[in-house]
Amino acid sequence: MGLRIAMEPRQWPVKEVLTIARGSMTEQPTIHVTLTREDGVKGRGEACGIPYKGETPTTMMADIEQVRPIVEAGVAREALIDLLPGGGARMALDAALWDLEAKAGEGDPFARNGLTPGSISSAYTIGMRDLAAYEEAARLYAGYPLLKVKVAADDPVGAIKAVRRGAPDARLIVDANQAWSVEALKAFAPALVPLGVALLEQPIPVGAESGLDGWTSPIPLCADELVDGIADLDKVVGRFQLINIKLDKAGGLTSALRLADAAQARGLGLMVGCMLGSSLSMAPAMVLAQRCAFVDLDGPMLQAEDVAEGYTYVNGVVAAPHKPELWG
Repeated sequence: MGLRIAMEPRQWPVKEVLTIARGSMTEQPTIHVTLTREDGVKGRGEACGIPYKGETPTTMMADIEQVRPIVEAGVAREALIDLLPGGGARMALDAALWDLEAKAGEGDPFARNGLTPGSISSAYTIGMRDLAAYEEAARLYAGYPLLKVKVAADDPVGAIKAVRRGAPDARLIVDANQAWSVEALKAFAPALVPLGVALLEQPIPVGAESGLDGWTSPIPLCADELVDGIADLDKVVGRFQLINIKLDKAGGLTSALRLADAAQARGLGLMVGCMLGSSLSMAPAMVLAQRCAFVDLDGPMLQAEDVAEGYTYVNGVVAAPHKPELWG
């Protein structure tokens, strides 16, 4: 059955400027895609793309435009993997097709993957700031069970000490977004152990991972920017303990689930993350989240606006991750 594609850019303003090692942001650009069948059944998807690889709403919509005739002729969801590379364009189409299939009575994405949509506890991200502001922000979100703290190479231990003063009971993820050298990681990691850090996310630059050979971190390491797909796992095994799967990087839920299977088969743990985005971006990732040790799907919490049917977060917890009126 034929399809019709409609797409538009959408900007989501953030509540406060979010600063990470790569820079600062005041809004999250996305694209919204709607697929409509000839019988009127519709499916929706949203994607942020991969900003550090140059993706923008303009480039993502151009990518979709190039495959419009094939998609509108009636493409199978699995065929998207060969039709488009991983990234925002494929994520948006993949999400819309999952939603379309569910709305057409083919089953919800949780059940189709043998999963029960249990409540999800997401990290809340604290962006980079001065030390006093770290403590203040941590105190504000001390009731959240998991905090993710963005740091640079300039006194990250001091930053985490400040966070600990503000949030003594929260589990902590430290995310340096590739800002540390291997030598800095080996110096910082032991100093972070007494502060109860649960995970170090992509501390070193992509390409520097061979420097981890023969060294065991006292805190589990999670690869993020290093891993887009299954082909990247060889660079991870033996050096990192987990991978962060973001649906924008993987190119949608379909390929993300395949990546998760491959990673677990090689002994790696799973984290699911996001590039921000509305609840419509989070919804497909909520499926994968059921399998993950760490969840960072806080886009709607960090943004000033959300879609009308969005999730309700209570201290980072989403009690009902399956909302058919939203997606799936």
